[in-house]
Amino acid sequence: MAGQFSLRPISSSSSSSSSSSSLTLASRLLFLLTLLPLTLACFAFLLQWRGGLNDPVTRWSPDQHEFPGMSTTAPSIASHSSHSDCVDLLGRSHSPAFSYYRDWKFDYGTDLKPKICITTSTSAGLEQTLPWIFYHKVIGVSNFFLFVEGKAASPNVSKVLETIPGVKVIYRTKELEEQQTKSRIWNETWLSSFFYKPCNYELFVKQSLNMEMAIVMARSAGMDWIIHLDTDELMHPAGTREYSLRQLLADVPSNVDMVIFPNYESSVERDDVKEPFSEVSMFKKNYDHLPKDVYFGNYKDATRGNPNYFLTYGNGKSAARIQDHLRPNGAHRWHNYMKTPNEIKLDEAAVLHYTYPKFTDLTSRRDRCGCKPTKDDVKRCFMLEFDRAAFIIASTATEEEMLRWYRERIVWTDKALNLKLLRKGILTRIYAPMVIIQGLRNSGIFSSVISSAVQNTLAKDQFLSSVESSNSSRRIESGGLSSRKVGINRGDSQATARKVLEIVDSLSDLSAIPPLSPPSLDEDVPVPVDT
Repeated sequence: MAGQFSLRPISSSSSSSSSSSSLTLASRLLFLLTLLPLTLACFAFLLQWRGGLNDPVTRWSPDQHEFPGMSTTAPSIASHSSHSDCVDLLGRSHSPAFSYYRDWKFDYGTDLKPKICITTSTSAGLEQTLPWIFYHKVIGVSNFFLFVEGKAASPNVSKVLETIPGVKVIYRTKELEEQQTKSRIWNETWLSSFFYKPCNYELFVKQSLNMEMAIVMARSAGMDWIIHLDTDELMHPAGTREYSLRQLLADVPSNVDMVIFPNYESSVERDDVKEPFSEVSMFKKNYDHLPKDVYFGNYKDATRGNPNYFLTYGNGKSAARIQDHLRPNGAHRWHNYMKTPNEIKLDEAAVLHYTYPKFTDLTSRRDRCGCKPTKDDVKRCFMLEFDRAAFIIASTATEEEMLRWYRERIVWTDKALNLKLLRKGILTRIYAPMVIIQGLRNSGIFSSVISSAVQNTLAKDQFLSSVESSNSSRRIESGGLSSRKVGINRGDSQATARKVLEIVDSLSDLSAIPPLSPPSLDEDVPVPVDT
């Protein structure tokens, strides 16, 4: 018993010692946890106060500026910009949040491969050409050869286009026309059936002649691929991880000469669209991207009483590898004088064609053509049936009748039908171009490039008058555009022509490929049968 009582004090002392040790440890741990954040906070304060550490994101450009839109000082804008309708044309605000000339010129270096260029013949204004150019810069196009006339050639438009890196503007002068009549394809039979006809036929010939000239300029600029595209068309590099046209063409085998991009056609859902690239997301898929039974099984629903499945063409556009003896084969294809090009057709990527997306497109096409609005005469002016019908309506109907026709033939107002065709795969939603262009617009890049062009002079009036004066003096001195400016060396081209003509090539007599409609129900196309 005595032994038991002698053990109790020892046990009590041990317990007290253990409890005291635990309290001490807890106190020290609490102190350290309190001290650590205070120390870190003091250290961060000292670094910030002394400026001893730069955030890596502040070193994104050599001039140590912030990201676009983060600058504490607004970019200087000439005093006349506040009343400049040119600056307000595409910008959302008077103070662009995106400084165009601060390492965001989309001026790709020579190390990026492959180098891609686009050529076009256009009369469109800045509201269409600027989104078109910068969208394609985003997806990997580095150079543009713009053959301009009409509104696109006006001083307040062309002056802006000339300031964009990688853009070459070629004016349709009398000298250019005379030079093109001496070109090789003008004197060949494959294009001759389109000569001396108005409207669409005349445009088709101009496009082909301009494409021939663009090939020479593309070679001089070191391009790897060339694409002919209209300014109402956008490349859609679907199937690439980064939505990159450059990546898509980089993956093309080296033995391929031409890549065919089937076209999708816009399906507008309203009659008041103002900016198609930013407002249209529904497209009708190409015959080449659909199962035959789906295409023909839904043909009548998809045409909605129109002459064809597509309102206009359905044979897509193409990219050609820059190489010897390359020539255009109409606006939709390329060819080679020495061989039949090895071509592939992509099963995901496409060209998005914004066809009659605005109601005003009816009257604008009418105003550019002087044909009589009769069924016989429109055949002389337009290649496709829907264009002929649209021209007749625009020339003979009242505004109210035109709008009703536009809604019935072009606008997709039947939501039940839209949903049905979306489920069938005939229609599809594509948002990438809309997102990219809207992002560019919100960043202020369009208004910024316009402002930069305007700021080169003291005032808007001086800007316009000086351009007009320089254009006049250029016409007086040279009579138009010199051969050097369009990148043609007559000696080289003649030598090449002599060399090529030594070889008899029957392929050069093939007729140019015009815009073609997709297959119709009347055509003898085999349809898969379910077994």
